[in-house]
Order: sequence, then C-alpha cells, then structure tokens
Amino acid sequence: MTEDTTAPKTDANGEAPQMSEIATVGNIFIEPGRTFDDLRRKPRFLLGGLLFILMISAFNILIIQKIGMETIARAQIEGSSRTANMSKEEKEKQIEMQSGTIAKVASYVITPIFLVLYLVIGGLIYWGGANAMGGSMTFLRGVSVWLYSSIPPTLLFFVSNVVVLFIKRVDEIDLTRVQQGLVQANPSFFIDGKSQPVLNAVLSTFDLFAIIGWVLAAIGLQRVGKISSGSAWGIILLIALLAMAIKVAAAAIFG
Repeated sequence: MTEDTTAPKTDANGEAPQMSEIATVGNIFIEPGRTFDDLRRKPRFLLGGLLFILMISAFNILIIQKIGMETIARAQIEGSSRTANMSKEEKEKQIEMQSGTIAKVASYVITPIFLVLYLVIGGLIYWGGANAMGGSMTFLRGVSVWLYSSIPPTLLFFVSNVVVLFIKRVDEIDLTRVQQGLVQANPSFFIDGKSQPVLNAVLSTFDLFAIIGWVLAAIGLQRVGKISSGSAWGIILLIALLAMAIKVAAAAIFG
C-alpha cells in the first residue's frame, strides 16, 4: 500500500492542523482562541517569526535613517548620568564608537539575532512554566505561544510608531527614549523620565501594547499548555514582575 501524500500531516496525538501558516498569522487577530487551538495541534513559527523580526528590524532601520546614529548616540550619552563626569573629548570618542559604520552595520545584524534569541528564551520560559503548573507543553509549542501572542501588539506598535515617525520632526522626538518607541502607551508619558528614572521604569511596565500581549499569552497558555486561567496569568505576571525588576535596577544604576 502506498502512502497518501495528499493527507494533512498529523501531530503525535493524531490531530491535523486546520490552518495554513498564512491563515494562522491572520487569524491570531480575529480568532485567537481557535488559532491557539490549532497551534496545539501543530506548532509553527517560521512565517510569523519572519514577520515579527522584519517589523522590529524595519522600525530600527527607519529610526536610524531619519534621525541618524550620531544624533541618537549624542543625545543618549549627553543625557546619561553615567557620562556626566566625562570630559568633552571622552564623550566625543564614545559618540564616534557608537555611531560609526561598524556600529551601524552591527545594529542591523545584531537586532535579528537578538530577536531569535528572544523567541527561543520565551519558548523555554513558557515550556517550563506551563509544565511546572501541571500542563502539557513542548518547547516548540512554547515558542509558538510566545511568538503569536507578540505579533498583534508588535504590529500595532510598528504601525503607530512609523506613522508618528513620519509626522514628527527630529527636534520633536525624545532621542533618549527613541529606541523604546515614539508612542508612549503607558503612564510614564506623564512624568519626566530623566529626573525620575526608577518611577519611569515601573510605570512603563504597564504598557498598552504589553497588556494586549499578556491577554493573548494567557489565552495561548491555557489552550496550548492545557493549564487553568489562574496558572496562565500567574506565569505572565511573574514574567512581568521580573522584567520590571530588571528595568528598575537598570534605571537605578544607569539613570
């Protein structure tokens, strides 16, 4: 008997995926529950991962092209408390190092590598977290949940920030925070981040884009990892608190 090569491939549980990769990317915006159910049947991340990396890399390139590496480096160095005691010559050397051709090329190369590592680490966290809560998660399913819960907020971030980037003049942009985004969708918008860096780090954690991702991740962990809503939110909030602690520590040390 010959194998039926036209039949959809099934996973270890004998379940065939019902969506293509293109449909998965589209449906995560309108039917997240059904999309995560299908990612449970077959984890996938190649097309979604490429889209995710392209959006963030494109935003990084557009920022550099409009503002310039030297302008960004100068604003960040002169606005940092770490460099307050540096001489003018020392600052100029730092600016030159951070804005040269090598630094620019490195930023283009490092960004995709960092994002791949981000997805791998996120997959490991969700894999370990869901199984620790008594669920059933594989590493690839963890990567799928981490990625697809990130795509909608990343697209919203990309579109809103690119629109603002083209509307605003360079002198209207806060260059010290430009790589965090031009649209501040969190309470830190109402305070001076330079004079209150720790409070800024705390408030910036509660970002609209991040919260959208949290909600999607909770759905994904429940559907794909087979855990309760409380367990899913426990994992998400623990990650958010750890991220906030790192940001607060960095703000306290570096300003």
